Amino acid sequence: MADLKVEFAGLKLMNPFILAPAPPTATGEMIQRAFDAGWAGAVTKSIGLEPAVDVQPRLARLTMGNKTIGLENIELVSQRNLDAWAKDIEEIKRHYPDHVLFASLTAAVVRDDWHSLIKQFEETGVDGVQLDFGCPHGMPGKGMGSIQGQDPTIAGEITRWAKEMATVPVMVKRTPNVTDIAQIGRSCEEAGADAIAAIDTVSSLIGVDLDRLEPLPSVGGTSALGGYSGPGIKPIGLRCIAQLAKGTDLPLSGIGGIARWQDAAEYILVGASTVQVCTAVMLQGYGIVEKMKEGLSAYMDEKGFQSVGEMRGEILPKITAHEELDFGHKVVAVIDEALCSKCGLCHTACLDGGWQAIEMESREVYPRVVIERCDGCSLCTHVCPVEGCITMVPL
Repeated sequence: MADLKVEFAGLKLMNPFILAPAPPTATGEMIQRAFDAGWAGAVTKSIGLEPAVDVQPRLARLTMGNKTIGLENIELVSQRNLDAWAKDIEEIKRHYPDHVLFASLTAAVVRDDWHSLIKQFEETGVDGVQLDFGCPHGMPGKGMGSIQGQDPTIAGEITRWAKEMATVPVMVKRTPNVTDIAQIGRSCEEAGADAIAAIDTVSSLIGVDLDRLEPLPSVGGTSALGGYSGPGIKPIGLRCIAQLAKGTDLPLSGIGGIARWQDAAEYILVGASTVQVCTAVMLQGYGIVEKMKEGLSAYMDEKGFQSVGEMRGEILPKITAHEELDFGHKVVAVIDEALCSKCGLCHTACLDGGWQAIEMESREVYPRVVIERCDGCSLCTHVCPVEGCITMVPL
C-alpha cells in the first residue's frame, strides 16, 4: 500500500486529511470523535478574543436537482471563550498526542492581541497556529478576516507579529477573494509563514426566495453576503493552490470542494501536501475519511506513487500560460452509434452554442459530425448523457 504519511511544516501526519476550521471542529469533543474516525489532523473553529454571537438561520444551499452542490454560510467565529478552548486543546493533546492540531486564531490589526492569543494557545500544547485571513463575512466589518488577507502589507505585518511570538508552525489561511493570491502568499512567506492554507469560502449571495422576495439565508427577512463552500468552489481552490505552488516555496494545505478521494488527489497533484475538509463532513459526517484514505492509497498504487510527497505537484509543469499552449493540436468529435440514444442534445448544443457541425434530420436517425465544420471545442461531449458516446480524437 502507498504510504499516506505526510510531513507538513515540520509536523508529521499519519495521512494528509485534516478537518478545516468550521462547524465540524466547533468543540474539543467533536475533534476527538473525528480523530477516532481516522482524521490525521484538525484546525479548530476560528477563535477570537471574544466569543461570537451568530444569527439564525445562517445556512443556505445551492442545488442541482436534489443534489446539494454548495452551501453559503453567514456564521462567525467560535461562540466559545478562550478558557473553554484552552481546556479542550489540552485534553485533545493528552489523549491524541500523535494527531496534529492547529488553533485557528483571529484578531484585529493589533500586535498585542495577536501576541496574547498565540501565547495562550501555545501553552496548551497545540501543534501549530493558523491565522484566519479568509472569512469574507461579518469579520471584515471589524477589520478582521478576509480584509486582512486582501492586503499584502497587512497580511505580512500580522504574520511577522505571529512569528515574533510563536515557537510552533504558523500557517496563514488565504481568501480567494483577491486579484493575485500568489502575490499575497509571497508577502506572508517573506514575513516568515511556515505554510499556507487555501482557500477560504468565496464571497457570495446564494439566492433569492422568489415567493417571499427575500435574500437567502433569510434572517427575519434580510440577509448579508456570505461564504460559499462545497463542490462548486473546487475549481477556484485548485487554481489558487496551483498559483501558490508556482509563486511560493511554502507547503500548502488545499481546501475547497473536497468530498472524495479524487478531489484530494487533484489538490495534491497541483501542489498541496495536505487537504482540509469542511462542507462534505457537514453533509455526510466524519466517516467519509476512510473511503478517502482507501481511495487515495489505491490510486497512488495504481500510478506508482510511493508517497504523497512524490505525488505532490506532479502536474504543475503542465499548467502553463495560454499563449504557450499547442495551437497546432487539432481534434474532432466522433459519435459511437452503438452507444447513441438519439436524444439530440449534441445537435442542439452544437447548433446554438457551437459550430453547427452536427447534423440530425430527426430523432429517428443518428446525429452525424461534419468533420469540415467541427472546430474541436468539445461542447458535445459535455452535454451527451451517455458516457463514452462522443469522444474527441486527433484530426
